[in-house]
Amino acid sequence: MDRRGVFQGALVAAAGWFGVARASEERAPMKVVYHLSDFEKADFVLHNMRVHYEHATAPTALALVVHGPAVRAFHRDGSGVTQERFAGLSKRGVTPYICAVALRGHNMEEKDLTPGFQVVEAGTVRLAELQRDGYLYIRP
Repeated sequence: MDRRGVFQGALVAAAGWFGVARASEERAPMKVVYHLSDFEKADFVLHNMRVHYEHATAPTALALVVHGPAVRAFHRDGSGVTQERFAGLSKRGVTPYICAVALRGHNMEEKDLTPGFQVVEAGTVRLAELQRDGYLYIRP
């Protein structure tokens, strides 16, 4: 085999390998974390997450990290709209986290929350961990 044949063979093999690698990347679920710390943005963020699920062009894994004053939006006796939107996202598989530091700061306990949250000690730490694990970050 001459050098040109070896070179062409290598190019074809490389193109095939890159094509397979790219195809497997496209099939991997997109991972996105939404950051919510503003109480008044809770319904807006939940709406954005619903829209994200409805219009995603590939499988999507969404997470929500709530801390700061936004924890009050998820008090079990809170807004019916917020409760309804959160329940809809839970059915779609969103992974919700809420900050224990913020709960204590707002005189709330886990029993006061809308069911479904995973309580983490620090919401900001969880945000960083998710980003380290490949989640894309969105803060509406």
